[in-house]
Amino acid sequence: MQELIIFLVFAVALGYLGSRAYKSFFKKQAGCGKGCGCTTDAKKSTLTT
Repeated sequence: MQELIIFLVFAVALGYLGSRAYKSFFKKQAGCGKGCGCTTDAKKSTLTT
């Protein structure tokens, strides 16, 4: 029973990592590349002194 639980946790973790790797290689995204959803054409903040 313990082996089954460990296998299921391992399989879920492996599936999650595989999903993240697939998205990072094959998903075209605009922005900074961190996956936060920001866009490069958004207003840039300017610092005033």
